[in-house]
Amino acid sequence: MAAARGEFSSRLGFIMAAAGSAVGLGNVWGFPTQAAGNGGAAFLLVYLVLAFFLAYPAFMAELIIGRHAQSNAVAALKSISTGPVTRRLGVFTGVYGVVIASLILTFYAIVAGWMIAHFLEPVFLMLGMQGAADWLVGFGMSRNVLFMLGFMCLTIFVINSGVQNGIEKWSTRLMPVLLLILVLLIVYVLTLDGASDGLRAYLVPDFSRVFEPKLIISALGSAFFSMSLGVGTMLIYGSYINKEENLPLVGGLVTMADVAIAVMAGFLVIPAMYVAMHNGVEIFDASGALISEDTLIFTVLPALFDTMGQAGLFVSFAFFVLMSIAALTSSISMLEVPVSYAIENHDMTRGKAVLVAGGLIALGSFVVLLNFDELFGFVVSLTTRYSEPALGFMFCVFAGWIWHRDSILKELQSGNPKVEHSLFWKIWPTYVKFVCPLMIAYILYQNI
Repeated sequence: MAAARGEFSSRLGFIMAAAGSAVGLGNVWGFPTQAAGNGGAAFLLVYLVLAFFLAYPAFMAELIIGRHAQSNAVAALKSISTGPVTRRLGVFTGVYGVVIASLILTFYAIVAGWMIAHFLEPVFLMLGMQGAADWLVGFGMSRNVLFMLGFMCLTIFVINSGVQNGIEKWSTRLMPVLLLILVLLIVYVLTLDGASDGLRAYLVPDFSRVFEPKLIISALGSAFFSMSLGVGTMLIYGSYINKEENLPLVGGLVTMADVAIAVMAGFLVIPAMYVAMHNGVEIFDASGALISEDTLIFTVLPALFDTMGQAGLFVSFAFFVLMSIAALTSSISMLEVPVSYAIENHDMTRGKAVLVAGGLIALGSFVVLLNFDELFGFVVSLTTRYSEPALGFMFCVFAGWIWHRDSILKELQSGNPKVEHSLFWKIWPTYVKFVCPLMIAYILYQNI
């Protein structure tokens, strides 16, 4: 069955694909701006703790369930259920995950379209086409729809090619490019006046803020969203992993890659903000709070690039190419959620499933654009602030309370016969059963 469904050809292929799913706008855009608005280094410290002590165990729950079931989230949760009530709960959780992944992609495609438009703007400026450049960065319906559709077509193209020739192939190509651009931009920005102030804000913690509820909630949201948790993307990627792989090891490598890139993005975005402030660009509002994320990315940083003269055109181009690649590596995993469900539960061919799912999501994006003020923020909050943690809670419940412990151990032993004596097995089953659900439930309560 695994061969018919597709399978990652190597450990590196899976790590690149899973890291690509995790490394998206949540890392390069969301994490640094959340850190800047929530105490800098204090946020970074809490984020690191939650990433390894909460997001990683929840990530492993999805990964183990997915490889065991070799199917999408709906069928997987149903297969590990122990009775009619838990089977119905598994189906509901899986279907809700498909819906939420699709809803995330409706707003993600819009934002990713803005990124593509912004990386094309300096190209048109270098060609002397000022009018076209202004149109690209103006908030207009025609621009928004055109680039949203363009981005969805890119995502559909990759997913239509399958696991090895689509997801794995493009992830292994795009991730090294993303890393190279990120490193080059960090090196350049750190040479500019004002960058040292940003470094201090990012790296010197104010420990009095570490236990602030708002900071903790923001850090958890960043950890869950940046690692694509809760909607079944990692469960599906887990279902494409070879049975001989050591899951705790590859899961740890993906977590470290995700966290490392988020932290690296902080070394770019936060110093860049303070460089902008040094150059006379406002980054705080009248109350002293950091301006909103969308204003920061699409107003403050472009204003910074404008102060750099001709070099700013190249820096702007590289920055928004970076953002576009990060968006694409995440969007392909999100589209795979409804596609795999349509293929396995409704007997569709991959080509038909991709077109149907991609078309419906593009239609949803269009509806959001038509009612932008009412729907955009609502969809973002519904999916990332409430639904992802709630679904992560359910995956932990299934792994910790419903699925038999012996079956979990057997699945892990297929890739590591000695896992029963490892530190992971001594801690993880109890941790995912008690600690993770309680922590997620508490933070959900704080959100509500």
